[in-house]
Amino acid sequence: MADEIKKPEGENPQPEQTPDAQSEQPEVTIDLAALAEGLKAQAEAAEKKAAEAKDTLLRTMAEYDNFRKRSAREQAASYSSGMAYAIEKLLPVLDTLEMAANAPTGDENYKKGVVMTLDKCAEVFKAMGVEEIPALGLPFDPAVHAAVMQQPGGDAKSGTVLQVFQKGYPLDGKVIRCASVI
Repeated sequence: MADEIKKPEGENPQPEQTPDAQSEQPEVTIDLAALAEGLKAQAEAAEKKAAEAKDTLLRTMAEYDNFRKRSAREQAASYSSGMAYAIEKLLPVLDTLEMAANAPTGDENYKKGVVMTLDKCAEVFKAMGVEEIPALGLPFDPAVHAAVMQQPGGDAKSGTVLQVFQKGYPLDGKVIRCASVI
């Protein structure tokens, strides 16, 4: 037979693989229960970390909101303090204008000018929320009145303000200057 191919001697022919040969390879086994437990632990850790981050974020937001509110209150208080300071420094000017308006003078135009200036000052103070503390004929109130003298009132009830030496003024419910009274 000429068509036959002869195999050289000395060569090992390759063994044919049989289905049994494939089954001899090491088998890889995956423990699904352990994998599930590991993934579950990772998920719980991630949830815990996310909850901590959310808590930190909420606390930071609350701190910022408190800071913003505190800053607004401080700014309002600062503005109010500045206004009170400026008004307190202007009150002697108002007192002087009132004395000039009440002083006797022969020049009516001069007196008219002083009264007009006094009226403008009163308008400005009123626009800023500063009004005179009522005192004359009212019971003495130590929160808004400063007693400089005490005298018998005759027909007036004891503790009644008989005379005002210096007017008092409040701003936003806070007394800038107490009224000096008898």
